[in-house]
Amino acid sequence: MAEIVLGVGSAHGPLLSTPPEKWDLRAKADRENKNHWYRGRTYDFESLLRERAPGFADQVEIETRRQRYGRCRSALEALGRKLEEAAPDALVVVGNDQREFFGEDLTPSITVYRGAEIYNARETHEPAPGLNIAEPGNAPEDGTTYQGAPDLADHILRCMEEAGFDPAQSNSRPKGASRPGIPHAYGFIYHTVLKDKVPPSVPIILNVHFPHNQPKTARCLALGRVLQKAIRSFQGYGRVALVASGGLTHFVIDEELDQEVLRAMAKGDENALERIPENLFKVGTAEIKNWYPVIAAMNAEGRKYHQIDYVPCYRSEAGTGNAMGFVYWE
Repeated sequence: MAEIVLGVGSAHGPLLSTPPEKWDLRAKADRENKNHWYRGRTYDFESLLRERAPGFADQVEIETRRQRYGRCRSALEALGRKLEEAAPDALVVVGNDQREFFGEDLTPSITVYRGAEIYNARETHEPAPGLNIAEPGNAPEDGTTYQGAPDLADHILRCMEEAGFDPAQSNSRPKGASRPGIPHAYGFIYHTVLKDKVPPSVPIILNVHFPHNQPKTARCLALGRVLQKAIRSFQGYGRVALVASGGLTHFVIDEELDQEVLRAMAKGDENALERIPENLFKVGTAEIKNWYPVIAAMNAEGRKYHQIDYVPCYRSEAGTGNAMGFVYWE
């Protein structure tokens, strides 16, 4: 039987790999965006600025950016050390796809990747202003291939089916995928956190973004309990780590919501997590749902929660940016 040796939650936003002097590249796109989602409503930039008056001008000064960027990088190093110390034989990584892997022709709600190989490569075009500069954080320059864990993936699929889930499965990158390799939610963990020293892994791909089949909060928590039982009953690896990639609130930072999530995590309060309204989980903030399965699995394991850091990285006076969270359970 396998032991779950560690749980990890990490942000993967582009500001983590972008020099703070260049954060304005994304802020320019924010000012042009007419559909910022914040607390159940959409705003253009000027109306968002009015809604959040007096604004966050003091949070976007260059020295503040540099300090927060440094904190984020230190936290990522700490997570990497925790994973190295835990020395798992295998990983299960819960993340999301943003039309990098699946297209509009097919968007599964929950997918288990069961391929024997996992290819990771940088994006080859500029999908939006300020994203290519962050690509070195997602993959090595010439790309690389990691080992998959198909036997563990198949065991997870069987356990999910027995628990009443109807998962999709994927053996390889779909034809027509826009990204040359695995989505950046996984590439960032493999390349930046693990420095490409990756044990065999199973990516669990959630559709948290695209209507109409996003898994709800309760379903994400239930998935975590299934993953815990599946890993525990697997006999092919002795030591397995669970990793969540994504979040926290973005592209409009909502520190109040982030703190609500972090408090519930610290208390192991799944009821509080489930009560957060679904309409708050839109755009980037939806990636918080990637954490829910890992939270539930760690609660089932009775593991202790540790917060390394929480860093709101603002890039405009209207409060746009990415709030970064870095936690672990052991």
